[in-house]
Amino acid sequence: MEYLLRSILLVFLLNLGTALMAQSVEICDNAIDDDGDGLIDLNDTDCFCELAEATSLIPNPSFEDQVCCPPDRSRMDCAETWIQASVPTTDYIHTCGWLGWPDLPMPLPIPDGEGALGFRDGRYATSDGNGNGDDNLNWKEYAGACLITPLRAGVAYKFKFYIGFTIQPFSPPVNVTFFGTTDCANLPFGEDDREFGCPTNGPGWQRLSVINASGTDEWQQLEINVTPTVDIHAIAIGPPCQPTSGQVSPYYFFDNLVLAEQSAFEFEIKSNNQPCASNLSFEIPEYDSLSYQWYKDGIAILGATNARLDLPPGKGKYEVVFTSSQGCKITRPFNFFVPFRITNLVQSICQGEAYRLGDRALTEAGVYTDTLKSFENCDSIVQIDLRVETNIETALTAKIFPSETYKIGNTSFSQVGEYQQTISTNAGCDSIVNLTLTHYAVYLPNIFSPNGDGMNDYFVINGGKDLETINDLRIFDRWGNQVFEQTNILPNNLNKGWNGQFDGKNTAEGVYLYTASLLMDDGLERAVSGMVTLVR
Repeated sequence: MEYLLRSILLVFLLNLGTALMAQSVEICDNAIDDDGDGLIDLNDTDCFCELAEATSLIPNPSFEDQVCCPPDRSRMDCAETWIQASVPTTDYIHTCGWLGWPDLPMPLPIPDGEGALGFRDGRYATSDGNGNGDDNLNWKEYAGACLITPLRAGVAYKFKFYIGFTIQPFSPPVNVTFFGTTDCANLPFGEDDREFGCPTNGPGWQRLSVINASGTDEWQQLEINVTPTVDIHAIAIGPPCQPTSGQVSPYYFFDNLVLAEQSAFEFEIKSNNQPCASNLSFEIPEYDSLSYQWYKDGIAILGATNARLDLPPGKGKYEVVFTSSQGCKITRPFNFFVPFRITNLVQSICQGEAYRLGDRALTEAGVYTDTLKSFENCDSIVQIDLRVETNIETALTAKIFPSETYKIGNTSFSQVGEYQQTISTNAGCDSIVNLTLTHYAVYLPNIFSPNGDGMNDYFVINGGKDLETINDLRIFDRWGNQVFEQTNILPNNLNKGWNGQFDGKNTAEGVYLYTASLLMDDGLERAVSGMVTLVR
């Protein structure tokens, strides 16, 4: 009887403690789930502060508002308020429809939301559909919009935007150019002239500013300042006026085009150095009348109560809540990622030669990996498939994923098939390589329906015998929040797949980003990513 009474009392106390916790209030700066609802600090709706951000004078700045999903290239008419400013047409890219040119992949994730714009700076040796080349170095693609309110003469404005670069050599350095006009009726420009070029080749337009940008398979956020001399009612954004040169058709992306008075950008998190620098810090303006609290992924960084955050603790979403006597405000999220690059090379040398990889002189055939430092002090992982060649004919079989390329000497192969390639070194040892290139037998679904009907209820990566293990599988929602993770999964194993739930609750329908690390039968670990649509 005494044991029974003690058990009843213990259960009562536990239930009382749970009830009291559920009734408590979330404290928003202690990195603790105070009210027991599973949400900590800013992730809890109890911790609301007004957003301190610049409101863009460019309508629909992130291409999110739409009247349709783009079914194909071009189709800027699907994005509200944006038009094809030039006769050469920009591309509207959105995860609900067209995702871009397969041979010009857009870096993921998209900086803000699910939509972006793609544009060319000249066109080289493209087909007109009849097998004829269609070189047009003045093929300049621009997007344009009529501003919500005009830029006033003599007022200082800031234009912040993201530019995306595809794989090299298709995104060489570019002078991103910002144009303005005094009348929205000047959009579009160029009439039916495919070689019209930039807006200033016609009346009513002027170049407001220009900034040089360069990168590879990445997004960069840039900003320019401008003080117009006349009122500007409409803008156009795109490549410079000079005709392009070279033997590729340069291609780039835009997202999150924010144009506002300079004072509106005051409370934005800024980085004071390169992402991999040893003295990296973030900061916002400091005022004696304000108190500060830094957050990473919505959770308070304990002790980070100054306007400056030294040595930020790794990649993630950073925010600052600053409080005055009038209440609190929160900065726009600053997404920080530590960049790294992986380069896979096939290199051939003659017998008796040496290949330098870092501080090593390689003379024997094999696969070698080294981690080097880029000029920004970030990791650059180089993997060399080194081959010692003689003047013989060699049969070679290789596997890649559809998004990868396989390189022999200076030639890259991206399509399955059989190829013959002659490799010559400075020493003159030529070898004929007969390459048979195939794809790994891996299936990455792009849609699943976890509705309990027994069909396609799980998102799982399937594969043949060349896929040994899925070392890690992660799912993220459109805001970058992780909703699923599983490790050490055998292929085709539904029990380890994602059932469309997070914390036991169904997630919303829509597009999710996945990343996975795959161990193949050749002993290499491959990273893959993509998007999957959840429908119920």
